[in-house]
Amino acid sequence: MTMLLKWVLNAMALMALCQLDSGLWLNGFGAALLAAFVIGFLNMLVRPVLVVLTLPITLLSMGLFLFVINAWMFWWASSLIQGFEIDHFSDALLGSLLYSAWGLVLNSVLE
Repeated sequence: MTMLLKWVLNAMALMALCQLDSGLWLNGFGAALLAAFVIGFLNMLVRPVLVVLTLPITLLSMGLFLFVINAWMFWWASSLIQGFEIDHFSDALLGSLLYSAWGLVLNSVLE
């Protein structure tokens, strides 16, 4: 039940992000639900592999490259989903930062 609640709240957060950032576009709540699912799926399966593969550059940048990986996951999700668009990589970076911050708040509240 908690997983379903997180999924719906993350979809609502994506919709709110689209209102804040003019470079993010969503076509309705269904696209937001699908986007939240795909972002979670990519972060669960692909992100750990990318973190390991880019470990040297992450260490050289003192961890800042992880923000780039998060933005890339966010942008990749938008390319996979029709109805979720991101104009520029800078919009993906800002969106992924705010979406991650929301996820931290959500996890701390629900636990």
